[in-house]
Amino acid sequence: MSAPPLPTILLNLHNAAAAAGRPDPRLLAVSKTQPAEAVAALAAQGQRAFGENYVQEALPKIAALAGLGLEWHLIGHLQSNKAELAARHFHWVQSVDRPKLVAALGAHRPAGEPPLNVLIQVNIDDEDSKHGCHPEAIAPLAAAIAAEPRLCLRGLMAIPAPWPEPARRARALAAMRGLFERLAARHPQADTLSMGMSADYPEAIAQGATLVRIGTALFGARPRPA
Repeated sequence: MSAPPLPTILLNLHNAAAAAGRPDPRLLAVSKTQPAEAVAALAAQGQRAFGENYVQEALPKIAALAGLGLEWHLIGHLQSNKAELAARHFHWVQSVDRPKLVAALGAHRPAGEPPLNVLIQVNIDDEDSKHGCHPEAIAPLAAAIAAEPRLCLRGLMAIPAPWPEPARRARALAAMRGLFERLAARHPQADTLSMGMSADYPEAIAQGATLVRIGTALFGARPRPA
């Protein structure tokens, strides 16, 4: 089954935002495992921002599609030894969760480029299997990012646990909204709360997500390994 066209997804996001009395969120198309041709096809429909999980997988796509003026976000866990490549080739890094990354990204962001947009990833459900900082680490990380002239603190990102109980999912999303509001009160340039994916974006939008990360609903189900 083919994925819905971009206008359908955008309409769905708009309807979810309208139902919640929220502004329309930005759409980040999650293009991990997708070939450059699939990204180019979606870009031809008007999508500009794409998210990748792995630096090494993303770099050939970024190079192949350089002429399209796309905006590239790193949304997967970033190893310290890949920080230089991320700082040089991405426009956003959404997965900053420790001070070592802050220093590395700031040191390697080219002087001729705008400051690198950074989100702090929060492990809101304290899952052992997920990366992200604990909520109490947000303030010192934010201060460290704000002190780096080659970085721009833009907000928070989270991947809440897919709890089967709607109330439990809503509590995690609402907790992220509260953390974001406190961050923005101290750092007014923080304007992005990245949460919500294909399965839960209406709930995330209702709780204040300003950017949602959609992959399967845009590109279709990923092929299973042979």
